[in-house]
Amino acid sequence: MKILSCGAGQQSTALALMSCDNVINPGKFPLVPVYDAILFCDLGGEREWVYRQVDFLKNQCTKVGIPFYILQDKNLKEDYMKNYGRSRVVTIPFWSIDENGKKGKMTRHCTIDYKIIQMQNFVRWNLLGYRKGQRTKPEDIQAHEMHIGFTSEEQQRIFDSKHKLFVNKFPMVEMGLVRVDNYAYVKERWGMETRGSACLFCPFHTNYFFHECKQSCRADYQTVLEFDEMLENGIPDSRIGVPNSKVYISRSRKRIKDLTESECRDKETFCYREQQIWNGF
Repeated sequence: MKILSCGAGQQSTALALMSCDNVINPGKFPLVPVYDAILFCDLGGEREWVYRQVDFLKNQCTKVGIPFYILQDKNLKEDYMKNYGRSRVVTIPFWSIDENGKKGKMTRHCTIDYKIIQMQNFVRWNLLGYRKGQRTKPEDIQAHEMHIGFTSEEQQRIFDSKHKLFVNKFPMVEMGLVRVDNYAYVKERWGMETRGSACLFCPFHTNYFFHECKQSCRADYQTVLEFDEMLENGIPDSRIGVPNSKVYISRSRKRIKDLTESECRDKETFCYREQQIWNGF
């Protein structure tokens, strides 16, 4: 099987639509297969544009017969709001300052635990029909491809699959495409302007992201504030490696509500037809 790991941001959205294009115009993108399944994990905390992009993808995939699945078994936002400071939570790479003023960062396991494993289990149990605990058949070992939408400027993120079923593939790297190519393709071919995808409380966001969120979507901004308040008042689990530390969503190691305008001038853009386009992060 050929599976697409879809975050519904600019890159995987383009990859999914290229696959749709290959149904309509066979061979248009030789390195992109017509996927046997496209998987999106809804962790309960994306910006509103991500869900618009998900709806668009699901509609286009349905038209051409590509199965599009939304996995909702695990909700990262709800799990954190319920358990942080009370019981074990998965680690998100929040920025930290310990009691001696030393700066650090938590380890990152959220993507593995909430996305990668969830997709692997879905393929194993729901698509291939394995029972929990059943031994992997020899004919399935490294027989299936998991496609990931990294582009050429992200080659350092490429990794081999550790799951015995899968081999990871990065077709956009093979095609030499960068982020602006994805944006241009989706806009010009499908009429949709796309932005990147990441949880509202992802610590890899720029400060500009939170400023823009405050200006354009009060509901999403309120979610960020509530999450940040939880981090401020909760006590990190000593097992996550930052005991006696304060943790932050903002890379400035400040509470979101305290960020100044000058700290939010870190907007990330790329050039498309002589215009600077915000990437969504």
